[in-house]
Amino acid sequence: MLTVDYTQKSRENFVSLLDAFSVEHLNHIPAGFNNNLIWNFGHVIVTQQLLCYKLSGLEMQVSEEQVQAYRKGTRPEHAVSAEEVQKLKQLALQTVDQLRQDLEKGVFREFHEYTTSFGVTLSSIEEAVHFNSMHETLHLGYAMAMRKSL
Repeated sequence: MLTVDYTQKSRENFVSLLDAFSVEHLNHIPAGFNNNLIWNFGHVIVTQQLLCYKLSGLEMQVSEEQVQAYRKGTRPEHAVSAEEVQKLKQLALQTVDQLRQDLEKGVFREFHEYTTSFGVTLSSIEEAVHFNSMHETLHLGYAMAMRKSL
């Protein structure tokens, strides 16, 4: 199994988790947390795009508004609508499919080295894809812990 396959499965599990809750629950910040279920979901989508595409000098598949809303260091600033939840779900699956296709086509030709907040230095697209898979699983774990508070 390729690392991108693990990312795909993680995203599918995340979508299933979100499907069990109302939009109000997705927007609720449980006691003891700084964010909510939908922020964690948007964050993994945006982070994958930043790590894999932006660091490779390629166009991202997310908007600047999404980057500003979900990048590292942000927190929920507004309630997300049902339409935005649906858009994020579609984007989550589309972006991992596009990553798989782009890896197969070899579109990642350059990579700007980056040291993550975990202290891991990424020097290639392969390292970024591996790190991203771990990062997504971490946030899925946060979301699974949050659901017990809803």
